[in-house]
Amino acid sequence: APAPVSLSKVTLTKGAPSVSLAKQGGTSGAMRVNLNWQVRKQFKGWGHKLGKAIAMHGDLDLDLGALFELADGSKGVVQALGNTFGSLHQPPFIHLDADDRTGARTSGENLTINLDHKDAFRRILVFVTIYEGARSFANLDATVTLQPQHGAPIDFSLDECTVPSPVCALALITNTGGDLVVQREARYLVPERGVSPQRTLDHAYGWGMNWTPGRK
Repeated sequence: APAPVSLSKVTLTKGAPSVSLAKQGGTSGAMRVNLNWQVRKQFKGWGHKLGKAIAMHGDLDLDLGALFELADGSKGVVQALGNTFGSLHQPPFIHLDADDRTGARTSGENLTINLDHKDAFRRILVFVTIYEGARSFANLDATVTLQPQHGAPIDFSLDECTVPSPVCALALITNTGGDLVVQREARYLVPERGVSPQRTLDHAYGWGMNWTPGRK
């Protein structure tokens, strides 16, 4: 008998970091991956003493993206950088909706994944980078929500960032026996000098792609 479908939201945590999309009813249609974020209003400790103003994040630009590997072995990236927004109805079946440069859009930034083609996916790594406006994710509150078109939502919050990280691996979606399993990563990475955030992600997760500088 098929596993029962959950109709209630699942919040992923360190203790329970993964869930099957099939159990959430997410087996077809479009799944929206949303990143919503805001700057914490209070600065603590030394940051407060230095009189840091909220204005330092006024031009903060976060970019949602995804590394993908398809079942046919092809690999690539969907991101605003380089205007590689992807496509929903042809490979890679992943599309970036918009580029939110301020965090002011109530819908945040969204990726859409076409679950009608879930067998085409081998793995997808959803990530976020800081394009400009800050050097790390410190003092940011962020929530990631995966909303299948025909199923219950999956969400998780990011841990507080305590390292100088401009790139965070959010979630790893893996094709496991025909089912897509979502794993909370919430992993802040610190690039080595001269290494891009995307290349840093690639090295951490063994994607094996060649990278060239891009702009938007």
